[in-house]
Parts: sequence; C-alpha cells; structure tokens
Amino acid sequence: MYESHLTFSEFVAGFWRMASWEMTPIQRLKLIEQYLDLGVTTMDHADIYGQYQCETLFGEALALKPALREQMQIVSKCGIKPAFDCRPTRYVNHYDTSHAHIIASVEQSLTQLNTDYLDLLLIHRPDPLMDADVVAEAFSNLKQAGKVRHFGVSNFTVSQFSLLQSRLDAPLVTNQVEISPLEMSHLLDGTLDLCQERRIRPMAWSCLGGGDIFKNTNPQAVRLHQTLAVIADEVNAQDISQVIYAWVRMLPSKPVPIIGSGNIERIKSAVASSHIKLDRQQWFSIWQASTGHSVP
Repeated sequence: MYESHLTFSEFVAGFWRMASWEMTPIQRLKLIEQYLDLGVTTMDHADIYGQYQCETLFGEALALKPALREQMQIVSKCGIKPAFDCRPTRYVNHYDTSHAHIIASVEQSLTQLNTDYLDLLLIHRPDPLMDADVVAEAFSNLKQAGKVRHFGVSNFTVSQFSLLQSRLDAPLVTNQVEISPLEMSHLLDGTLDLCQERRIRPMAWSCLGGGDIFKNTNPQAVRLHQTLAVIADEVNAQDISQVIYAWVRMLPSKPVPIIGSGNIERIKSAVASSHIKLDRQQWFSIWQASTGHSVP
C-alpha cells in the first residue's frame, strides 16, 4: 500500500559542505563521477546549504556533463528561512511551508542544480504553522508540472508525518532523520517503526555524530570510541567509521546513510562498510556504550 517506485542507492552523497571544499567545477564533476562509479547515485541537497551556494556549485559541475543527470536521483529540501542572508525583512530564523515558498524554492533549486526536475523534494524541518492541505496542494502542483516526481520529509515526528500523509494521494517516500550511536532517539520514539510499517527507507544524516565520536573527550564519546575500536578489530574494519555505518544499516527499517564528505578515500571507506556484518551482541555493545548502561 505504501511502497514507492523511487529507489535510493545504498548510500547517499551529501553536499551540504560542498562550499567549503574549495573545488573547481572540474574537480566537482570528478567527485560526482566517482560517487556514481561507486554506485552512489542519490544526491542530497537543500536550498539553504552553503548559504544558498551548494546547489549552484553542483549545477555548475553537472553542466559540464549533462548526460550524468539520468544516472542519478537528485534530492532537495525546502522550508527553512535563515536570517544569515541579511535581508532587511528576514530578522529571525524561521520556517515557511506556504504554497508560494515551496513553489519558489523548487524553481530556484531547479535553476541552480541545472535540471528540469527533482526526483525527490523534502520538507526540511517540521513547521508549527504548516497547513497540511496547503503543502499537499503545492506537492500536487509540482507533480502535475513535472517538476518533482516524489515527496518526503525530514526530521518529522510520527504524528507530523502521518498528518501530511493523510492529505496526499501518493506515499511520502522517506523521512530524513539523524541516526548515530550518539543520537538514538528515533530508534525508540516510533519514527523508524513507522518507516518499517510503511516499507519506506529513512535517510540517516550525521551517522558519525558530526565527528564527535572521534574528537570529544566526554565519557559517552570515550566509551563509544573504545567499544567501536574493539569491534572494528573483531570484524576487520578499516576504521571505526565503517563499524558505525554497519551499525546504522543493521536497523530493520534499512536506513540509507548520507556520506557528507568530499574526500574520495573516506567515501570509498563508507561504501566498503556495506560488507561488514555485526552480530546482535556487537550491535548492543555499541548501544550500551552510548547509554552507559545495559538494556533492562
């Protein structure tokens, strides 16, 4: 009933840091091609990434070899209006899921990404002022115009997801949420249960905890680093990041990890983690290291 025809690659290329990579258009194109060669065909963006620069940087690279467009699924998000662009009328960070903003954001993304359509559009953050009927109308208009093929959400709770789904004829195809050994709330709050129930795969952002597992010295990070190192040795992983990706992918809702790196060696390592299998005790050892206590 809820299954979608959109298929993600087993890992997603995340470009929210692209503006900081300081690459030329040719270098950006090479990176995209390397992702595709590794089987990573789903490309994750948002209108605001890099202070509105990242979609343009990606689009410049894609313009050098437009035929690559048909080999990938392009994802973008909308709904956040930050105050950092110094517009006189925008003095506070806020959300906007109005019909006009959704349409305008998509039009901007299409221009900047150098494409005629998005494979997937996500509402970036839950908006307390979201009118589900208005969002559904915007989605319908974009679908009919051929500008967006599928729709989903990001960081939505179960009730927020269900509300929007209740107004739509087609299924929401994902909920992009934070999942890592440092952030496990969605494992128990029903978010991933709903994804499993509806047979939709969540996208997992910040699987490596923003690097905190590697550099923080608080007790939780220390416990995790030690436990992950032991398991990495047991499963012959290259490093603990591979164990983390394997841990996330073991969840039965089958999360699709987002790789937010422009470093090809890190990208290759992440993709290679698909061959690593953890047993249940190893998985729960990581859970215990994060919580600081055993399961009840």
